[in-house]
Amino acid sequence: MLDADAIISDAERQVGVADGDPAVRANLKALVAALERDFPMSVQGEASVRDSLLRDTVNRLEGLKWLRDYPEIVEEPIAEPVFLMGLPRSGTTYFQYLFDRDPRFRLIRTWESVMPSPPPGFDAASVAQRRALFSEMQKQRPHFEGFEALHLYDEDGSDECHAFLEQSFGAAGLHNLYRVLGYFDYLLDEADLVETYRIHKRQLQLLQWRSPRKPWALKYPNHVIALDAILEVYPDARMVMTHRDPLQTLASIAKMTFNLRGMRAAGPVDKGEVGRDMLHFVGRHIDRIMAFDAGPEGERIVHVDYYALVADPVREMRAIHAGIGVDTPQEVARAVADWHAANPKNARGRNEYTLAEYGIDEAEALARFAPYMQRFAIPRESEGLARANDA
Repeated sequence: MLDADAIISDAERQVGVADGDPAVRANLKALVAALERDFPMSVQGEASVRDSLLRDTVNRLEGLKWLRDYPEIVEEPIAEPVFLMGLPRSGTTYFQYLFDRDPRFRLIRTWESVMPSPPPGFDAASVAQRRALFSEMQKQRPHFEGFEALHLYDEDGSDECHAFLEQSFGAAGLHNLYRVLGYFDYLLDEADLVETYRIHKRQLQLLQWRSPRKPWALKYPNHVIALDAILEVYPDARMVMTHRDPLQTLASIAKMTFNLRGMRAAGPVDKGEVGRDMLHFVGRHIDRIMAFDAGPEGERIVHVDYYALVADPVREMRAIHAGIGVDTPQEVARAVADWHAANPKNARGRNEYTLAEYGIDEAEALARFAPYMQRFAIPRESEGLARANDA
């Protein structure tokens, strides 16, 4: 049986520091309770999940230990970070890779997200070792069939913020790995997401310490549920949000969730259950987007039409750069165009899915998402792709 207190105690003994992040324990307890209630696991599966939760806690406490030994790290400025977000499966990873063509920004590398310590500026020799270890880990890591078509991923490429948010158990994406509906609602209704993003900032400070300072470009679709918390921790943050047909993103995240849960569950995963979960999941993300948009800070977000982005990424990146207050050097425009040409749609395989496969009623979903689609003039997928092809 999973035990949140025991996991934290084990991590404290392993790292040699006491847990100084008060809200994290409650987050882990909410996650463990949801796992026990709604996600049956085999003995082996439960052991694997415990290892993952312990690793997240160890990574977080190692960060605390670095701050204890080098308190100047807390003064490391994270200036004007750019948060890249949107509904899950709305093209945020593609968008992230376009930002990674621009050497003016720093992005989290894949090996940094899972092995953030020691800070690379403190121990440069460890970088090659960790990169090689991560590459070997990826060869042994199980992937479901069609993973490459569902998720753009390179072993030494840029990574999203999930791992850093998971350290505080404040990552909405955990509901895709496991069925933890109660935990997901807890994140939105009760959790202290400000502390989650303070821990997120601490990891950026560790990575940046003793290294050249560049603005961070930080991708995670689920940033949209925490916009107010992000601004409290990063008051000078710049925000960019992609928009794509939410029914398309719903079907896609249902397929990904079904496959991810299937790798971890004790028995078969019910597709209808996944569809209901993801309708709720996407709906609550949209509610947060709409509430922030109607609030006093709503105009801070630079909004991006996914279909325009894939049709002409150079043009759209120029507009996005203008929106966040930077220019577009010719070499950056050329790098974006070259990457786009080298990575055409479906180059890594086709990704097939339907709403009906997951028991989702299209009319019900369309009615749920209609105000969001109207507010941001989002077309249905077929119309958007046709428009992109004609551009």
